[in-house]
Amino acid sequence: MHIKQLNHSGWEHNLQLVNDKVELIISLDVGPRILSYKTPRAENVLKNYPEQMGKCGEDKWMIRGGHRFWIAPEDEALSYVPDNLPVDYDITEPNGVRLVNSGVDPWKIKKEMTVSLAEESSEVTIVHHATNEGSEPIEIATWGLSVMAPGGLQIIPLPPFGPHPENLLPNRLMIAWPYTDLADPRWRFGERFITLRQTADGVPTKLGLAHKEKWVGYLTRDALFIKTFDYVDGAVYPDLGCNFETFTNSEMLEIESLSPLKKLAPGQSVSHTERWHLFGDIPEPHSLKERELAEWLAPFLKEIGL
Repeated sequence: MHIKQLNHSGWEHNLQLVNDKVELIISLDVGPRILSYKTPRAENVLKNYPEQMGKCGEDKWMIRGGHRFWIAPEDEALSYVPDNLPVDYDITEPNGVRLVNSGVDPWKIKKEMTVSLAEESSEVTIVHHATNEGSEPIEIATWGLSVMAPGGLQIIPLPPFGPHPENLLPNRLMIAWPYTDLADPRWRFGERFITLRQTADGVPTKLGLAHKEKWVGYLTRDALFIKTFDYVDGAVYPDLGCNFETFTNSEMLEIESLSPLKKLAPGQSVSHTERWHLFGDIPEPHSLKERELAEWLAPFLKEIGL
């Protein structure tokens, strides 16, 4: 595994983290933001917006694509603070980088994103860490949003299915946004999985979960991306209890993880961690029926310890 600086997408200052399995590219000119994650012979699984690449200094927030660090609950002022300036950074030996927002945040929230790549696997560890540097308490959660390339299928595992009347209590929590039509054919709600397909004609839709199954997958034409993250029992999460949210429209699909919601006194912090895995050069599943899809996923999940 090695790290080097390179030009990418019109920006002069970027870091490439690469090993025999994957390549990761992180911008130093805007952010904190990861721009690309790919295997050697596959395309970037993250969506980028070409018209916004290579630019910086805008006075309003730009989506740009990739993976970004936001603050929850979503708020037009709190969440959409522009991240359009170069980041401060230092290399965390031997295999990562710590990125810190260097722009003026009116809420005085310092955002640190530490990204590291394993030596011999595709595993990427991303720690989102927010500190209240203001003079007043503020209640926030850290929020990691991965903007995925279009045309893929998101796979969300569900808690164990059980018969009635043996199972009298609920075992899942799902939150819908006002613009979410549960009859939208892009959604499929099954016994083992919820799946959501990104389509070029799709209108906005969003769901959140109290997600204890630890992982979410995204299947593209030539790769399988898996994101893992934790659920803290007893913690209060944003948006009526969501540690996972997903959003899609006609351009992309987002896979989002959140920390518990905490009231931070000046100087206090909140954080959460994601881990990414990527498999390329893989056979396509023979069927998207639940049993066949579960069998197809099993060896990939076993390889990452799930």
